[in-house]
Amino acid sequence: MATPITQITKRQLTPEEEKEKKLGELETLLVQQDQALNKILEITGELNDAGILDAVRAMVKARENLTGIAVHQASREPVTNLINNAMKAAAVVTTIDPNTTARVMNSVKSGLDEAELQRDNPKKVGVFRLIKALRDPDINRSIRFGLNFLKGMGRELGRK
Repeated sequence: MATPITQITKRQLTPEEEKEKKLGELETLLVQQDQALNKILEITGELNDAGILDAVRAMVKARENLTGIAVHQASREPVTNLINNAMKAAAVVTTIDPNTTARVMNSVKSGLDEAELQRDNPKKVGVFRLIKALRDPDINRSIRFGLNFLKGMGRELGRK
């Protein structure tokens, strides 16, 4: 009867065998990805012909200078003001009900469409026409909305 196996030794590849194995895997991958590699080589050739690769190489070599310039530009007051304003605007926009925003935006679009249709209308607008327009329910609704908007905005501007 045979003696039981008590220890399994894993065969270690020599550096030369490891190199051969990796070359075989790479060769298989090259054959499988032939079309993709051809496209990549074509793209890099076109980038090189256009001088883009030279520009990228120059940017990589000058990365420390470019980083300094980018940091300096980003820390200028107009840029920091832009970032602060964008953050505050985003905070305000997130508090607005999306349905309200959609309704107002649709109303603005409809108003612009109507204004464009009537742009070439030669009729002059006089005082009596303005008074008559106030009786139009659509115009009255829009004016009421605008007045309420201004009231809310003025109230907030008056707070300290």
